[in-house]
Formats: sequence, C-alpha cells, structure tokens
Amino acid sequence: MTAELVRGQNQALAWTRLEIGVEADRALTLGAVLVGAGDTALGGAETVALPGGRGLPGVGVPGPPATSHRLAVDLDALPADTTRLDLFLTLPVDAGAPARFGAFPAPRTLLVGPDGAEAARYEVTGLADETAVVAVELYRRRGAWKIRAVGQGYEGGLPALLADRGIDRESAHRLAATARSLCAAPAPAPPRETPAPAPAVQGSAPAPPPGSAGPVDYTHPRRRPTAPGTGHPYTTPARPAPPSPAGAAAEPVAGDATGWSMEERLHNQVWGMFEDLARTVAAYRGAVEFAEDRRERETDAALDDSRARGGQRAADARATASERYGTLVARAQEALDRDLAQLTAESRVVEPALPMALAGWDSPVWHAYRPPERPPLAVRLGDLRLPEAPELRVPMLVRLPLERGLWIDAGRLQDGEGESRPAGLRALAAESAALLTLRLLAVHPPGALTPHLLDPAGSGTAAFAGLRDAGLLAPAPAAGAAGIAEVLERLTRRVDLVQMAVRGGAHDALPPGLDTAGQLLVVHDFPHGFDDRAVTRLRYLADEGPAVGVHLLLVADREDAAAYGPLLDPLWRGLLRITPLPDGCLADPWVRHVWTFEPAGVPAGSQVREAVTAATARARHGRR
Repeated sequence: MTAELVRGQNQALAWTRLEIGVEADRALTLGAVLVGAGDTALGGAETVALPGGRGLPGVGVPGPPATSHRLAVDLDALPADTTRLDLFLTLPVDAGAPARFGAFPAPRTLLVGPDGAEAARYEVTGLADETAVVAVELYRRRGAWKIRAVGQGYEGGLPALLADRGIDRESAHRLAATARSLCAAPAPAPPRETPAPAPAVQGSAPAPPPGSAGPVDYTHPRRRPTAPGTGHPYTTPARPAPPSPAGAAAEPVAGDATGWSMEERLHNQVWGMFEDLARTVAAYRGAVEFAEDRRERETDAALDDSRARGGQRAADARATASERYGTLVARAQEALDRDLAQLTAESRVVEPALPMALAGWDSPVWHAYRPPERPPLAVRLGDLRLPEAPELRVPMLVRLPLERGLWIDAGRLQDGEGESRPAGLRALAAESAALLTLRLLAVHPPGALTPHLLDPAGSGTAAFAGLRDAGLLAPAPAAGAAGIAEVLERLTRRVDLVQMAVRGGAHDALPPGLDTAGQLLVVHDFPHGFDDRAVTRLRYLADEGPAVGVHLLLVADREDAAAYGPLLDPLWRGLLRITPLPDGCLADPWVRHVWTFEPAGVPAGSQVREAVTAATARARHGRR
C-alpha cells in the first residue's frame, strides 16, 4: 500500500536500492546533492547531480526536463561520510515554462522500491513564488536510512538552494547556468488524467481550475469533493471559491463539499475536517522531529573536535543549534495555529448545520424531532480530538448500514499514566449502549430497525429500562442459556435465508413472517451466559450479519472473556472499539495518530432523551 507522506513526515526505508520518481503537469528539472556533516555539500560543486552532467557514486544521472522522472539511487554505494541525499526540483528556463511553482498544480514525488511498486508518495504543496524546491531527502539515522518529505522552496532558484548547502555563490550560479544550457525544456505536456490519491489532508497548494487534472486542493473550505455515494475524494474543487482579500482565508461555508444531498455534502465536509486536522498535526509533529534531529546533528558536529569541546566555539555552536531549533519549532507552531484557527472557524459553521443523525445530543435539531422517512447516510458515535488541539472536536461518523459491529469496552482505559478502571465504568458502558441504541432507532424510519437485547445477568436492566418500557425492544427472550440460544438461532437463520435469497436472485422467495427490517443485536455483559455454541454463533453473526442487515453492539470487558483464550480474538479484531468515557482508543492507519474518542452524551439536565424515546415509540406503534 502506498503511504501518503505530509511535509516533515519521515518513513523508514526497507531497501538500499530504489528509485525516486517525479510526476508533474509541467516539465521540471530533477537534481540531487550529497550532503555531509554540517548540512553542507560533501565535495562542493562536485557532488551535485544535474542533467547532462556526470553521475555521482550511488546516484544516476538525471534526465532532461520532463513531466515524469525516475532517478536510481543505491544507498550502499554513497560515500561513507554522506549523511543525506537531497532531491530537488527546478523550473527550466524556457519561453513556455512557468515562472514559479505556484503557477501550476503541485508536483508529486514517489518512492519506488526495487520491485517497481510505489511505496510512498508526497505532493509538494504550499509553494508560491519559489523556482526551486527540495522535494525529499534520504538521510541516515542511527545506521538506518529514511526518507523525509521536505518541500523547502527557494525564490532565488537553484543558486540559492545550492548556496544554502555551503556551495559558494559563483559555483552555484555556474552550475545553474550549465544545467540551463544542457537542458532545453520541452513543450509542456497536455493535461492528463490523474487517479484520485489516497485520502490526504490540508496543505496550501493553489487549486486547479474546475475540471482540470491536478493535485488535491487543500485550501479551506474548498475541499476536494467526493464521488456521490462512495465517500472517496476526487481532485477538483467542489465549486469556485468566493472572492476574498489577498492573503485572507475564505469564509467557511457549511456543506461546501460535493454530494447528491446536503446530508452527503455535510458528511463529506466533516471527513475533510478530520483529514485536515490529521495532516496539519502530522506536519507539525514532523517539523518538530526534523528540528530536533537537526539540532542533534549540529550539536554532535560541534562536539566532534575534542580539543574545542569545552571551549567557546563549541558553546557558540550549541547556542546556534538551539536558536535554529527554536526558530523551526516556532514556524511549525505558527502554521499549526493558523490551520487550527481555520478548522475551528469551520467547525463553528458546520456543527449547527448537521442533520439529526450526525448532530450531537445538544443540537437544537433533536428538540424538533420527527421520525425520518428514510435511513440516514451515517450516524455519529461521538467526537475525536488530538492533544495538539484539545478544544477542537471533529464528529466521528460511521456509514450506515454498519460494515462492522461495535464494541463498547467496559474494561480498562488509558488515563494518561497507564491503564485504569474508573469506578462505575460498567454502568457507564451500559448507558452508552442504551443511548446509542436509541439514536440508531431514532434516525431510522419507524419499523426499519428491530433491536434485540441479550442481558443474561440483568446488569443492564436500569440502563435499558426506558427503551423496554416504551416498547422499542423486541420481546425479552427466556432467561438463561435457552433464551440466548433462541435469539441467536433466529438471527442466524435469518442471515442464512437472506444470503441464499440474494445469491439466488430470489428476493421474493423469503418465507412469510420473516422480519425483513434491519436487526440490531445488543449483547450486554458478554460473555456471561454464553457457552461455546453460542459464542460460535455470535462470531458468525459478527462476520456475516452486516452484509444482510444484522448488526452487533457488544458491551464487554475483554478480561472477562480471557477464559475462552484465543477463540474470541477474531471477534475483538472485527469490531470497532469505542469507550463510555474519553479515551485514546482509536488510531488511523493513514498518519498513525492516536485519537481521543469522546462518546456522544446527553447534556446534564436535558430531557431530550426522554422526548426522543417517547416520539420514537409513538411513531413505531402507530405504524403497526
């Protein structure tokens, strides 16, 4: 799977022989420079690889300006004192060439392994008047090689880039002139179709015109639209941005994403906000890590000379390294604060506009509750946040029908100092399950979802009393193992019958009396009361049920199920774990953030839960 890197993010390299690729909508020049201690070019102008020149040890000769490049690199063949290999892009000097990177869609750099498979991708966003940019760097860290997305641009072009690596100005200008004379830029290639990239989030590249091929538009709030009904982003802006003063961010607009309905547009916009927050925090963390790594390297270089280790020169070098570190971190913090302010402004606009299924329990939309006429696109489970932005919460939405079951963990939580089990956690887990069951019932049309509750020990009686008294739950099964077996047998039979009907194309052949509504099985205090046969059936329902409208909501403490050994491990892995209290329990596979999940709760003193329960019960009973 291709990793989508963001500025400042790094990734370990699995090989030492690889290729760096470039894809762009305009012809670009690719080059490389070997860097040693002190962030300076190893051998001055002799260690710069440019088109038409000679190759460097371990680095191929770059080709002429083109829209697509492949540069072979053998890290084992680099000089032993190489600490870094910088790969840069410059604009060719030609009548048809753009004058700055900001005038065309952001170029894309690729990491290609020895098998030819693309392993990582980085879109060099955020460029404006720059004419040269260090796209990525390959660097050695504690004996291992890594790749880092850099995206550092230079308005002074290649001479400024090389001078920043210790090459004298005269040599830098001579190299740039030589490259220009050897590389006549070809005519720009016609626009080409570009496949939609994996989800990525915020940057600041200018947006291409609607309908043109180009990279993702990361500018708020003109987020990439989504293919109707798929949830997957495309690469053109949803609509032209309204005019705004130069340098000012566009005003956020609720529903400023694409979709067939306002509900779908808001859903896509919320996911765009999630992606934006993930990326801007990843960029901040990567920039801080880069600053720390640079400070460490500069400090180590100052201490290499044992004779000057305790002298004024070493103290000055350490002070300079610390000053550079502070400057880099301050810039990263400034960019983070700017992006967070924009996301916060967007959240203030989007949150009040969310429809019932996506809104929090404190939203006024619940006070005017009316049973819907059709199932919603998605449902809100709670909110997500990151430690860098504790006040900014992004709704956590899951698409309906549920593709996987839910597990409300009544066990231990991460409390910041380790794992703990707060008092009353089991009761809170039962309350969360009952509240989530009510939300699922309320956002479906009357009779479209039938909930079943299995609570063998009766420990969830108080939490589910409101739903039971209102007649919103299926009739309680018989007590003990017999009741559990009867419910599981009925739902298993339903799954089998519907599967056979779907596979055979005989939807009208289902037996009379079969409940064709969606089914929600709520199991409280699992695995109490479950024998081996019941556990096997529950696993079957968790695996096969979602595809035919049977969904699972489990309330359990995994430690209580330890006696079953590894038998239940596939069940835990197949369910989406959420918690009844705020907890760092969710990690996204994209940038690997650990998100704090906060369950959706009813505000203290609010009667919205009772009002929605009564209205849902009236609609359900009136339909019968």
